[in-house]
Amino acid sequence: MGVRHFLTLTDLTRDELRALLVRATELKRLQARREIHEPLKNRVLGMIFEKSSTRTRVSFETAMTQFGGHAIFLSPRDSQLGRGEPIEDTARVLSRMVDCVMIRTYEHEKAERFAAYSQVPVINALTDRFHPCQLLADLQTYFEHRGDIAGRAVAWLGDGNNMCHSYLHAALQFGFELRVACPEGFDPDPAVLAAAGERARVLRDPLEAAAGADLVVTDVWASMGQEEEHLARARAFEPYRVTPQVMARARDDALFMHCLPAHRGEEVDAEVIDGPQSVVWDEAENRLHSQKALLEFLLCAP
Repeated sequence: MGVRHFLTLTDLTRDELRALLVRATELKRLQARREIHEPLKNRVLGMIFEKSSTRTRVSFETAMTQFGGHAIFLSPRDSQLGRGEPIEDTARVLSRMVDCVMIRTYEHEKAERFAAYSQVPVINALTDRFHPCQLLADLQTYFEHRGDIAGRAVAWLGDGNNMCHSYLHAALQFGFELRVACPEGFDPDPAVLAAAGERARVLRDPLEAAAGADLVVTDVWASMGQEEEHLARARAFEPYRVTPQVMARARDDALFMHCLPAHRGEEVDAEVIDGPQSVVWDEAENRLHSQKALLEFLLCAP
């Protein structure tokens, strides 16, 4: 089999995704017991960051260290990409020196082009269209707290953005119902929505989306690069804030998730994110464990 990449959740089969989540929880237990597990000893991960991050950098770098390997951080200032080198050339060179590449960038097409010219696995650590690594952590968290998500109802409140797109892929791959509540003009990409088929639908009423939901999810109203749109977006998304009233419409045992960083009083009330239904800290921690499982899968699978 050729090089496997992870640019979206659809790059893995449903069985592979489920096995990866099981493995992530196993690796989490190993780490809790302080057991040494170094399947990537002397292996190197190249980390290309055109967008800054806390959780992504720390989780991937920690993952490689705990696995006995090493991670190299490359910002635009640290590579020739920042001086205009074609991404195809960077991919050709870097993939001859490292064992895997993680890229966090703006245009999804850049990640696709990098993967097309790379000799090693490429992981999408966030683009403007998809954020599959976050979904691995979200789903691991749900499985740990509530069991299988198949047949459950998930409410997405807010922008039809990269996180929403990855939730649409997840609905198809894991078999849950996704209700996307967003204002007009901020719908998810029609092609991504259509690919989810009957698993997903767009609503305008956030309370309708949350009714009977097992999981309520949101994200910031203005993603990185959209700061100048903040005031206009704040007006449009104000009715889609996750409040205690929204959570009251969900099931009594519903969970709340947010990929972070969060703005309390904007997309979510402090009472919710800091309340008993919130699992955002487990969700953030699981970035480490699910990505360790992903790295192991991409680099150690026969």
